[in-house]
Amino acid sequence: MENPEVAVSSCSAQDDENLCSYKRHSSVSQEGLLEDQLRRKLKFFFMNPCEKFWARGRKPWKLGIQLLKIVMVTVQLVVFGLSNQMVVAFKEENTVAFKHLFLKGYMDRMDDTYAVYTQTDVYDQIFFAINQYLQLPNISVGNHAYEKKGAEETPLAVCQQFYKRGIICPGNDTFDIDPEIVTDCLYIEPTTSLDNTTMGKHNLNFTLDFPRLVAVQLMFNLKAINLQTVRHHELPDCYDFTLRIVFDNKAHSGRIKISLDNDIAIRECKDWHVSGSIQKNTHYMMIFDAFVMLTCLASLILCTRSVIKGIWLQREFVSFFLYYYKKEVSFSDQMEFVNGWYILIMVSDVLTIVGSTLKMEIQAKSLTSYDVCSILLGISTMLVWLGVIRYLGFFQKYNVRISWDLHTVASHPNTASSITQCNEVLLLCCYDLPGLLFLWMDCTGTIPCEEMQQKSYLVWLFSRIYLYSFISLFIYMVLSLFIALITDTYETVKHYQQDGFPETELQRFISQCKDSPNSGRYRLEEESSASLFCCCNGCSKHI
Repeated sequence: MENPEVAVSSCSAQDDENLCSYKRHSSVSQEGLLEDQLRRKLKFFFMNPCEKFWARGRKPWKLGIQLLKIVMVTVQLVVFGLSNQMVVAFKEENTVAFKHLFLKGYMDRMDDTYAVYTQTDVYDQIFFAINQYLQLPNISVGNHAYEKKGAEETPLAVCQQFYKRGIICPGNDTFDIDPEIVTDCLYIEPTTSLDNTTMGKHNLNFTLDFPRLVAVQLMFNLKAINLQTVRHHELPDCYDFTLRIVFDNKAHSGRIKISLDNDIAIRECKDWHVSGSIQKNTHYMMIFDAFVMLTCLASLILCTRSVIKGIWLQREFVSFFLYYYKKEVSFSDQMEFVNGWYILIMVSDVLTIVGSTLKMEIQAKSLTSYDVCSILLGISTMLVWLGVIRYLGFFQKYNVRISWDLHTVASHPNTASSITQCNEVLLLCCYDLPGLLFLWMDCTGTIPCEEMQQKSYLVWLFSRIYLYSFISLFIYMVLSLFIALITDTYETVKHYQQDGFPETELQRFISQCKDSPNSGRYRLEEESSASLFCCCNGCSKHI
């Protein structure tokens, strides 16, 4: 590039500080020095960690922290996933146990076919569930108990829904019906004494008008404590089960389908005491989580500092080009200073810090937000593993640039390179680890996946995003990548590898700096206390 003539050295009030500093230094003797220093400064900024170590002896702290963070975050995710698996297993096993306790003649995998066809069977099923509920403390092998509100136990509600009026005569092809639904409920206290007998129609004033009957619902609440976590040196959680047995007669087809729905809530136990080493194990895990948070905080600070330095260097380069070459720097060149990988790592660090905080609260039994914590830790681990792709670009044998479009390569070479560096193994790791948590949540069997939206919208939403992004990435992107490699871009890439990739103005400007990382020139500039571009305090003296 040709150097322009020397401009006026005075500063105006409208000039920004970089332009002002250039005008102060724009003598013929200093012009070449400033340009060379800026080239070295830019070249050092875009060096990889190894080259920066050779240039100035700067240790690759960010690289070391990222490698350490990968190990720690992965271990944290697996440990929490195993703990979350016990939560999901406890939910699922309790639901199965309740079906066997309260549904007469129930067998596993009968959910779609479990139904009754006679009026006698309907009454038998209803009163069987009522009697099982009243005798629950004596028949259940689990630690189930009735829910208490204050000193009183909550009752079981038997509610029938029916049309307000209905006279149906199929034989005459006539009917008279009011479709308004009326609900009538009967409440049974758990303290009701059976006196060695069973509850039946003779004990309760309960009858069903089957021609008008729409549905019958039995609703009651139970509580339990998940003690299996004690064996794994974790504090137990307390569970609230809201059960609803539905006799569905909406179709009036002669077949009344029966289903049991279990809505589960996890709560902190009010008063607990565990002897032994469980407290020490909990403290060790919380110390480990705190160390993970500190590591992510250090990573966040270092990456934030690098992003800020890149923005400042971008402003210096833009001002330099504007003043010396009277040219505007293109947007793509300006975006080269904003490292997207650092932003991705910063997002991962924030998610890990928040997720680790929730995990510590869960371990201390102050919170029970398992689903939210699982999503945060899963996404953060995915981003951490995805960040490894950046460091593969430092190795020439892995840095194969493939482009679907020549314009993309010409205008955004780093973007195209970053996308094509994604290999299947790393992407699979990115999805496998958070997938452990997504699949260990309620979609595994506690509730069908199609009912998850009603149970937990947050889990349903992230499960859909996880599934569809995985399918899109691996089917469309990965396959398209190899198809493009084989059919469309082989000759183009071969040509670029022989003759070099198209260079932007920024790359051409930096390429004129021939100083190698181990030349020693970079160490001399680091030792100099004077900044290349002064602040406007000195500039104001010349106004």
